[in-house]
Amino acid sequence: MYMKKIIISFFIFLIFSINAYAELRIDITSGYTEPTPIGINDFIGTNDEEQELANQITKLVVADLNNSGLFKVIDPKAYIQKISNPNVMPKFADWKVINAQALIVGSTQLDASGNIRIEFRLWDVFAEQQMAGWAFSTARSNWRQISHRIADKVYERLTGEIGYFDTRIAYIAESGPSKKRIKRLAIMDQDGANHRFLTNGTNLVLTPRFSPSQQELTYLSYIGRIPRVYLLDIETGKQEVVGDFPGMTFAPRFSPFGDEVIMSLATEGNSDIYSYNLKTNIRKQLTTYRGIDTSPSYSPNGKRVTFNSDRGGSPQIYVMSNKGKKIKRISFGKGHYSTPVWSPRGDYIAFTKYFNKTFYIGIMTPEGKGERVIAKGFLVEGPTWTPNGRMIAYTKKDYPKNKKEGKTRIYLIDLTGFHEKEIITPLEASDPAWSPLLQ
Repeated sequence: MYMKKIIISFFIFLIFSINAYAELRIDITSGYTEPTPIGINDFIGTNDEEQELANQITKLVVADLNNSGLFKVIDPKAYIQKISNPNVMPKFADWKVINAQALIVGSTQLDASGNIRIEFRLWDVFAEQQMAGWAFSTARSNWRQISHRIADKVYERLTGEIGYFDTRIAYIAESGPSKKRIKRLAIMDQDGANHRFLTNGTNLVLTPRFSPSQQELTYLSYIGRIPRVYLLDIETGKQEVVGDFPGMTFAPRFSPFGDEVIMSLATEGNSDIYSYNLKTNIRKQLTTYRGIDTSPSYSPNGKRVTFNSDRGGSPQIYVMSNKGKKIKRISFGKGHYSTPVWSPRGDYIAFTKYFNKTFYIGIMTPEGKGERVIAKGFLVEGPTWTPNGRMIAYTKKDYPKNKKEGKTRIYLIDLTGFHEKEIITPLEASDPAWSPLLQ
């Protein structure tokens, strides 16, 4: 399991560096660009057992990079050079002719105790130089996590941004007819592996959110038909209610430091935003509007909060200080706005918008500038950021046809709005939450 102590030795090595050319770097902040073609030579093992493991690692790295939308791994059938020694400089001409911009080569070795050592190098093909090299040593059982970390290292070296492959997604698994829907809390690796259910469906659950440590989830549950915010230890299964408040609590989210949960508390048709300190059990009321204030989300430094309110006559997005001061509306486009969530980078706020019978996922700056739609549909809602702040996952429901219910699924899209893909789940799925990078 991920949350157990995992001992991983990590090394960086640089050799054969030639500085005659500009270094390959992919700009992920611009508009639509074609995926960058790269080559990935199958990782090499010295015996059948090692080679089988090397092939699994290669396959997972290829899948991660392809799924990012930024890279396109060239079909190995097109490779001219078949590299058998990853420590020897490649024949760059053979990779240039198939237009590979970068090349990854690696090896896998098992020691007597069953641990694995994985070495790999990243080459800039047209500059004919090694960009970097890495080595990992860990228990064999961690091969999937190491594969994701390899993809993260390549992503980071080629884009200048942290990756997001060594992460998990919590979400709500849905099944059954619309009038008797079963909703269970579930968790999986970002690529769908290691899937498991965290609740059995007896009680309705909604809006899971990770703590910064990834050890806990906060979410809404209708235990006893009263909506309450709960904390769940992911590994032990221990569950506890967050505070003993009169009324209904919902829309929870952790502070950036994990010491507080911010949420909405509703009494007599009115909802305000409260923070609750998990160590001192002290709650603070941050808003006092006689209406609906909900869906709070902290800025990455914890100094500001964005939230949804109808205080202007319709649901709109606001920002305020973490003390509930300096409240300012930032959404002024056509339609109703909801579910704001601050990017981990701090540069954008993602949101759901409803206008002219269509739902949209959009982004704007914390000052309300540069509003831009990146997804739309019959129903799209509930954005969540990858930890590098460059992609957004959200719930998408198909338009119902022939009076049948449309399917509810999770999709991932980048900030250009061009690279979109479904995240495959065993059942229908909603309310995704993306974890921080695993430790």
